Amino acid sequence: MLVVTADNMTGELLKNAFAHGRKGFTVETLTGSSQKIIGELASHKADVTLISEELQDGPEAGIKVLQKTQDSHETAAIMLLQSSKPERVVNAFRGGARGIFYRSHSLKSLSKCIQTVHRGQIWASNEDIEHLLNALAQIRPLHLNNSHGMPLLTRREEEVVRLVADGLKNREIALRLKVKEHSIRNYIYRIFEKLGVSNRIELTLYVFSHRDSVH
Repeated sequence: MLVVTADNMTGELLKNAFAHGRKGFTVETLTGSSQKIIGELASHKADVTLISEELQDGPEAGIKVLQKTQDSHETAAIMLLQSSKPERVVNAFRGGARGIFYRSHSLKSLSKCIQTVHRGQIWASNEDIEHLLNALAQIRPLHLNNSHGMPLLTRREEEVVRLVADGLKNREIALRLKVKEHSIRNYIYRIFEKLGVSNRIELTLYVFSHRDSVH
């Protein structure tokens, strides 16, 4: 686990808390400005990265680090927010975060959040999901059928959508459906195009908002 914060004290407190009270966690820290942290990311490989929204160069500088971590697709990211503001929640998930955690919540909850995200699932409160659904509704209408009333997705594409929503990665989906991994990438690309979504988070929310329609 990698903890990205503005100051050494917060990073060290979290590192020590996990070292003494939580088994199964190895914690490293990065502190400073977004530019400094981005320059050091390559030397820190982590299964999960916890990124504070506020770094030394601004209250939303953590989003820059989040986007950089997602370029490599080598870590699952959690954004550490001060409060549940719609625009910050939406920006975090659009940037590729797999979870949102708030400073007011407990260390025990943070452990559960990290473990959930590490398993490939999404950590979000009902309020966070409402913010995201509202944002999606404002950007584009969501439809399961085309203008002729025909389903947009094939049965196999619906299978892929359900497995993505369950938190499975491409390799795991390929094994489940007994196809090659590159075929799953192609399916997901076509699904994004058909549904008008741009990432797995939006796709998962799509399923959430149409759970009675996606069988």
